[in-house]
Amino acid sequence: ERGLKDEVATYDDLAKAFGRNGVQAMLIEQSLPRVEQLANEMLVRMTGGRIQVQLATQKQTKAGSTVETLDIRISDDIGTRDYEMYSGGEAFRVDFALRIALARLLAERSGASLPTLIIDEGFGTQDAEGIDRLVESLRAVSDEFKLILVVTQLEGRKARFERRIEVTKDLERGSFARVV
Repeated sequence: ERGLKDEVATYDDLAKAFGRNGVQAMLIEQSLPRVEQLANEMLVRMTGGRIQVQLATQKQTKAGSTVETLDIRISDDIGTRDYEMYSGGEAFRVDFALRIALARLLAERSGASLPTLIIDEGFGTQDAEGIDRLVESLRAVSDEFKLILVVTQLEGRKARFERRIEVTKDLERGSFARVV
């Protein structure tokens, strides 16, 4: 019976270690400062430092206890507001910065490079200044990628890029691509 109790205790320890508050929580907790740093570096390039993010893994409940969470706190000149209170362009820039930060972190951890970045219709919510900053940001990180591919159907956005592959559709012959 003693052997069975030891085995149950071992499985209980393993369940805790691999459970929600175990190893995975520790890995997330260790990774978030780097993700936050990388995202904020991108946001400095895209917003001139006007928007910053802070990643929090715990928050206080109304009852006063602490719960595990992943909150993305966004702040700007006005203060900290909910994600939903930012414009589509501002939210897109935050999303973009977090995506690049996560990709960079994964590449750093695996020792791999980030060969390709694909942005599909990512400029639709941006005003002229936002597009300028986004294009500048892409240029600023271009040395990290072998290829950056931006997919858009908006004519005004296409002209922002000197090298393009334009795909057109012909009803009789099908689609064809042309390097511009």
